[in-house]
Amino acid sequence: MKLQKTIKNQAKLSGKGLFEGKEAKVSFCPAPVNSGIVFVRTDVPGSSPVAATAANIAPRSRRTTVQNGNLCIETVEHCLAVINALEIDNLTIEVDGPELPAPDCSSQEYFKALKRAELVEQPAARREFVIQKPIAISDKEASIYALPSTENGLSITYDLDYGGHTGVGRQIFSCRVTAESFEKHLAAARTFLLESEARQFQARGVGTHLGPKDILVIDSDGPVKNSFRFADECARHKIVDLIGDLVLVGRAVKGRILAYKSGHNLNRQLVAKLAQVAGQQERIQKSGSDAILDIRQIARILPHRYPFLLVDKVIDIEGDKRITAIKNVSINEHFFQGHFPGTPIMPGVLVVEAMAQVSGLLFAQKLEHAGKLAVLLSMDAVKLRRAIVPGDQLVLTAEVVRLRKRTAQCHCRATVGEHVAAEADIRFMLVDDETYNK
Repeated sequence: MKLQKTIKNQAKLSGKGLFEGKEAKVSFCPAPVNSGIVFVRTDVPGSSPVAATAANIAPRSRRTTVQNGNLCIETVEHCLAVINALEIDNLTIEVDGPELPAPDCSSQEYFKALKRAELVEQPAARREFVIQKPIAISDKEASIYALPSTENGLSITYDLDYGGHTGVGRQIFSCRVTAESFEKHLAAARTFLLESEARQFQARGVGTHLGPKDILVIDSDGPVKNSFRFADECARHKIVDLIGDLVLVGRAVKGRILAYKSGHNLNRQLVAKLAQVAGQQERIQKSGSDAILDIRQIARILPHRYPFLLVDKVIDIEGDKRITAIKNVSINEHFFQGHFPGTPIMPGVLVVEAMAQVSGLLFAQKLEHAGKLAVLLSMDAVKLRRAIVPGDQLVLTAEVVRLRKRTAQCHCRATVGEHVAAEADIRFMLVDDETYNK
């Protein structure tokens, strides 16, 4: 059993942010047991802390950002990678600015600062997630796999393939993630981009404070006015980003990760899936069930009753952004008596209704919407792709597209195993329960 760790002494770091170029100061402070990794914006008085968790990930291009409401901390991956490598579990990170500084465009200075702060063990076991079943995420040519491993710890292989670009080419790097391997092989690997990308970014006013000597800019001949620190520096930096993103699972991940051409977008999807599976495992160990909300709790939130309550349990909730629930389809469902005798098929409208009910459970996670009814307004892009029959288990997901005081919109999906059974964009009106009943 490994014990949790924090730092003994406060550490500080300063510099300009990678994207916005604004000066920022960071203070790393010891934190108590089970508090996790938490960011605090000191330049915004009275602001709420932002926990480094999957539920707080904000969608961004080419970087990782966490947010709480409208408050964001940009470009956290280099810092989090060091925290992961050093096995730090509890840390308060005070940030004076919207974006973490990016000295050297690598993790090197973060590693030096936190190593100087000295690590101390705390009287509680680490939260760990051991990958037991393969998980695959893909998007076009890019893919990332989380696999079980016979070795204790985390190992990562990254296959970077820039095809015909002679300045980068194809690079493959593998490592077992430890503090020693990170310091020796990964910490100095810098953020990189192609020369054409650098020109596009600066034309949009992004990274205008950077020159070729500040960041690894690569043309067809290699680095512009710079040189590689490693022959495969680009692949190594991709591993740094992935190590940082994995902190957002909220537990030390143990297993093997294989990545091909993946970036922060695929990393985020993997993190969300790992966090979901880890939460399910912990709930089963604790209570024997993977349900976050069981049928009794669901019935306290939704007004629907037999024969129209079409959600059996909720197995994952990401704040007020995304929800995953289960509907077990039995031959005893009342609608199979007439739809159709001899060939029982769940009516498509009821599959859509089940997705709508799951959306209502998601809206209820936000305090201001507690006690509201989600009344269906419209459905767009409805696709019924597969017949639902007795014995199927529907996995229902709803993801918020827009959520306001009186209206909401969700993208919903129903799957059976690996197959998409139905999907739809559904709009709702949120009304007071008492008003609607009148």
